[in-house]
Amino acid sequence: MYKAPVDEISFTLKHVAGMAGALESGALGDLGEDLVDAILSEAGRFATEEVAPLGDVGDRQGSRLVDGKVETPDGWRDLYHNWIGGGWNGLTAPEEFGGQNLPHMLHVAAMEMWNAGSMAFALGPTLTMGAVEALEKHGSEALKATYLPKMVSGEWTGTMNLTEPHAGSDLGVLKTRAERRDDGSYRIFGQKIFITWGEHDFTDNIVHLVLARLPDAPAGTRGISLFLVPKFLVNADGSLGERNDLFCHSLEHKLGIHGSPTCTMIYGDGRFGAEKGAVGYLIGEENRGLACMFTMMNNARLAVGMQGVAIADAATQKAIAFAKERTQGKAPGWSGQGMSPIIEHPDVARMLLTMKALTQGSRAIAYACAHAVDMGHVEGDRAPYWQERSSLLTPIAKSFATDAGVDVASLGVQVHGGMGFIEETGAARYLRDARIAPIYEGTNGIQAIDLVTRKLPLSGGAHVRGFIAELREIASAVSASNREGFGQTAARLDTALDDLAGATEWLLAAVSAGQLSEALAGATAYQRLFGLALTGAYLAKGGLAEASDGRDEQRIALSRFAAENMLAETSALKDRVVTGADSLAAARAVLG
Repeated sequence: MYKAPVDEISFTLKHVAGMAGALESGALGDLGEDLVDAILSEAGRFATEEVAPLGDVGDRQGSRLVDGKVETPDGWRDLYHNWIGGGWNGLTAPEEFGGQNLPHMLHVAAMEMWNAGSMAFALGPTLTMGAVEALEKHGSEALKATYLPKMVSGEWTGTMNLTEPHAGSDLGVLKTRAERRDDGSYRIFGQKIFITWGEHDFTDNIVHLVLARLPDAPAGTRGISLFLVPKFLVNADGSLGERNDLFCHSLEHKLGIHGSPTCTMIYGDGRFGAEKGAVGYLIGEENRGLACMFTMMNNARLAVGMQGVAIADAATQKAIAFAKERTQGKAPGWSGQGMSPIIEHPDVARMLLTMKALTQGSRAIAYACAHAVDMGHVEGDRAPYWQERSSLLTPIAKSFATDAGVDVASLGVQVHGGMGFIEETGAARYLRDARIAPIYEGTNGIQAIDLVTRKLPLSGGAHVRGFIAELREIASAVSASNREGFGQTAARLDTALDDLAGATEWLLAAVSAGQLSEALAGATAYQRLFGLALTGAYLAKGGLAEASDGRDEQRIALSRFAAENMLAETSALKDRVVTGADSLAAARAVLG
């Protein structure tokens, strides 16, 4: 059974991601370490004792569409109401609307634990929090007053409606249409697919944020508007009115996250209301909806990265527990009675340590991104610097962590052997759940495009160069520490950072010269290279913090393992970035 790693999460937040310095400087207001520890401890307790026990229930039962209504797994509705009763839904929301206005770092740490307990369950609140942020930043005062208090409290949930059957990631071709009405409202007509938690039995209202196109809108993404479309209309006194003209047509039968209802939503076919058309209200300006939705999407991308971290941690815990109990053969040097636990076999230990290194590295990357988001809100003159840092880290946090979630969960199945392929052990569930995360909220290939074409060129490349220089300082500190436990960590990290710097300069030059095909051929390899280099650096930073306070050297040992067993891959990745485009172009004919 999953147990939230509160101590490890706290250590990473404070000593790797940067929270300790922010607390000490007063950048986070009157937030103190005692309150941070209390929040993490209670979030961990809730994840361990209340969410995790219902994770398997949700996987086995799934959500079901019965007579047009979605029924969630047994116990989930009560679980949700316990969750909002603890105030978790408003952790980072504005105090004006009932939120606690706490740092994003605490939010992602808590979300890691809830997702590890049940990713399918945590998806619903994740989307509501993103919808709150989009509405708070772009909605009218009237819309915010009507909807935000109930969404912040969790009494109502929120969704994000982008995808259509013919329009996956290319939103410029979406067909859902909006028509103006004289009273300032709009009527929405169309079909949206893959709508997470688009219908459920948790709350009595669901607030959909829907992308649609007006009749006179320009073509492409410049003609998209964003609308708030509630399941039930809201009366002037705040009570619920008539049912809006929208409904869930069907639920998808998915590889994983079975408890999360993934809906096909129909807007405006006349099933409900006096006239056809779902009543919607404009968020932001007409034809500027994608900019508004990106507020929610950027929030969601880091949240999805946390899902990768969460699954990786849960899969690692399960695999280590199994490897300590399962006996098979005799490991080299085993002197005990009978067969040895498989954790004593070198190859099993290698898999488990790889799982642990990828998990902790991904966690550090995601938390560092959240730290940059927080600093971008509070640092005054330094805010633009931190905003560039969060922009740079977001695609890496989303992609590297979700790829790690799949890789770690797959290794977890391997550690279990044949039993890993049997559903009752639970290892397979993590692999099934993890597989969606590299796909949604912008596939990891799209994240690579964003990283190479938009994020590397920030400040003319000065920001990424400065970031690499900061990482080199970690390698120098490892070398200067003279700790034997680090082994070759400093040298291997230096080499990995050389590979990162070389690939970065090649890509910056290619993008500047307009050689986009050449740059994009290596974008995914570069994204992984960056993530591996960050993993090596952040694990070493954790090891340095451990060494400085006299603790044992577990983090130093893991840092050395990652440096000497995983970082050599960066050389091959750099080669793919720099030389892979020609072979890709030459081989295209093979695809027919």
